Amino acid sequence: MRFSLLSFQEGGFDIVALTDGKTGTTVEIIPAHGALLHAFKVKQGNSTLNLIDSYKDTADMQQDLKNSFKNVKLSPYACRIKDASYSFNGKAYTLEKTIAPGNAIHGLLYNAPFKVTAQEADDTKAAVTLAYSYSQEDAGYPFAYDCTATYTLHPDNTLQITTTVTSKSDTVMPLMDGWHPYFSTGTPVDQLVLTFASKQIVEFDEKLIPTGKVLPFTEFRTGKGLKGVELDNSFVLDFSASQPLAVLRDPVKNISISFYPSEQYPILQVYIPPHRKSIAIENLSGAPNAFNNGLGLVELAPGASQRFDTRIKATV
Repeated sequence: MRFSLLSFQEGGFDIVALTDGKTGTTVEIIPAHGALLHAFKVKQGNSTLNLIDSYKDTADMQQDLKNSFKNVKLSPYACRIKDASYSFNGKAYTLEKTIAPGNAIHGLLYNAPFKVTAQEADDTKAAVTLAYSYSQEDAGYPFAYDCTATYTLHPDNTLQITTTVTSKSDTVMPLMDGWHPYFSTGTPVDQLVLTFASKQIVEFDEKLIPTGKVLPFTEFRTGKGLKGVELDNSFVLDFSASQPLAVLRDPVKNISISFYPSEQYPILQVYIPPHRKSIAIENLSGAPNAFNNGLGLVELAPGASQRFDTRIKATV
């Protein structure tokens, strides 16, 4: 078979690897730590390049996880919820899982122990499905649900990431879904070029909480160099444009990473960390603080499911 799966241990992690035997492209996932995307390795000449800025080992992850939340599943919300509190259907809730009092960020599953529930490999693809059942562990989110994440490696260095959320609650539940991948080509961010199709930017206040307004924005539609550019912003994607809707290009190494989100991911969040060695490019179903401002908020009925899908393609 062209594609294969392999499980192994490295750096203290239990890793599942999907490999394209024809190209050598490999995707590595760490189920036990938030369904973490550990590696997206591609061949360039005689070299192997990991396009994911991930953790060296478990010690590195434990030290850094709550600072960067690199590469993990974001559910049942992404980004920030103002003061860790929200109201939904006439009831007030306060989240308990915070990185500091009143500071809720990036959901409840970023360190959840997902389990492998399915895997397959044949001549067309390799795929692994991970699952976690949330059982109202946080009093501030009393809505039970199942979250499955499927990574599928296709030909042409293409990784598909599909999330399905199924409500186990007896009431309607608020939901926002996303991922938090950090990308690196080994070239400093200041030498990269970013392009994305957007008509609007979400207006933030000084604490990076949306005001509830969106403003016109087209600055990156034809590509823009990132030298000196500071980004920690949410952009509304323009799905009337042709896919890919976002491209990160490294003109030094002649590498590009293209993003093909489904319409269930209308928000593109872009963050450049202070070290400027990598860049987070995130597909989100809603804007930060969606539980309060309603920007992209999904209201999932009891027993209903919602699918979120995106593809990432590397060109080397």
